Amino acid sequence: MPYHSTRGRAQPLKFDDVLLAGLAPDGGLYVPSVWPRISDRELRQMATLPYAELAVHVVRPFLDGTIDDNTLATMTRDAYKNFDHPDVAPLTPLGKNEFLLELFHGPTLSFKDYALQLVGRLLDHVLTQRNRRATIVVATSGDTGSAAIEACRDRNALDIFVLHPKGRVSEVQRRQMTTVDADNVHNIAIEGTFDDCQNLVKGLFADLSLRKDVGLAAMNSINWARIVAQIVYYVKSAAMVDAPGAKMDVRNQVSYAVPTGNFGNVFAAYAAKKIGLPVQQMIVASNANDILTRFFETGEMKSLTVQSTLSPSMDIQVSSNFERYLFDLVDSKPDVVNGTMEQFRQSHGFRVSSERMAKVRATFDAYRLDDAGTIAAMKKIHDETGVLIDPHSAIGVAAARAKRKDPNVPMVCVATAHPAKFPDAVEKATGIRPALPPHLADIMQRPERCEEMRWNLDALKDYIRSVAKVAV
Repeated sequence: MPYHSTRGRAQPLKFDDVLLAGLAPDGGLYVPSVWPRISDRELRQMATLPYAELAVHVVRPFLDGTIDDNTLATMTRDAYKNFDHPDVAPLTPLGKNEFLLELFHGPTLSFKDYALQLVGRLLDHVLTQRNRRATIVVATSGDTGSAAIEACRDRNALDIFVLHPKGRVSEVQRRQMTTVDADNVHNIAIEGTFDDCQNLVKGLFADLSLRKDVGLAAMNSINWARIVAQIVYYVKSAAMVDAPGAKMDVRNQVSYAVPTGNFGNVFAAYAAKKIGLPVQQMIVASNANDILTRFFETGEMKSLTVQSTLSPSMDIQVSSNFERYLFDLVDSKPDVVNGTMEQFRQSHGFRVSSERMAKVRATFDAYRLDDAGTIAAMKKIHDETGVLIDPHSAIGVAAARAKRKDPNVPMVCVATAHPAKFPDAVEKATGIRPALPPHLADIMQRPERCEEMRWNLDALKDYIRSVAKVAV
């Protein structure tokens, strides 16, 4: 199963090459040429599997034999063995047919751990097999950076450079990155927004000489392996709500509400639907940076100025992973994608036809919530259920309740971060300041290591060349 670029001007690659490439050389994103399928029977059988075993079943078809089953099983067991809940991704009831998918039980307390703990091991394996090194470059709006660092720290085949927008992540998020004491970890605070950081990463990958010289690779969700690993928790949650004996009125369907800025997490839900998961509805939850919600309401994708909010991981106005969905929406026509993305580059906007928007709205809905609404939602959820929830996840729950189509179909609200990562917002909403788990309890006292830079692509290239170990 080869992978091809959404822009159609790059050679098709196998999974292991896509893993190392990240962004395609033509600027597009890799997608599978054929989507594997999971039958209803397989889904029911998966309901009883431990998370690591389920991951093997879901991920294996996308590898197309590039990594053998025993090696993959070893990697999944190792990736998830230290998560702090026996179910890895537990499903907590919130209301009638309403659930919270807790994706914050990994080492850095965010949903990014579920993909990156596996992706780090996949990268290390492929590089070791090829006797190569790689230089990982990551742009983060808060959570990807710490999860990527945790997946890569002290690995012999990897150096990692993480770019975060200075002053635009929570203090806990920043310290989870900057307090890691590892020779192969390099943090860079960029004066600007997440979109600025993301544009720098794209600029690095556009330099084919740099890519070759330092073995540039990506762990942002532009890397297809990230999406594959995220599909697992959607399949697991659907299997759990539709398991035999479940005390609920289901019709073999499930719906999701996903807080998202870069569209990667919700695209993984869409990918799960593509492989056969019976998804009725996907609700995209946005904060005041509502480029995605505006698109799903109007058919126009138009970037505006980034606003700082209580949910900083969604403070994004350029949703990179949307290109994968656009490719599918235009019937896999790379010329259309090229023209659309060029229009977006030049004018910061594009519009989709009413015919295509009818297809979009058959599956997607969207909702936005400002900071005041987010605080109110966090308080309401705690008052009703006793559950503390972070601001991103609260927007997801509020979106589910506002836009849900069918109360008889289980609604899974994706909780993307531990409430202790955003203690100020949680305390403001509920009066309770959530405590960090023991392994992070002293993070405010640990020394930080971080470079600060203005937006300068050439300076960033020089820095990476001077610090990264040369690829073999």
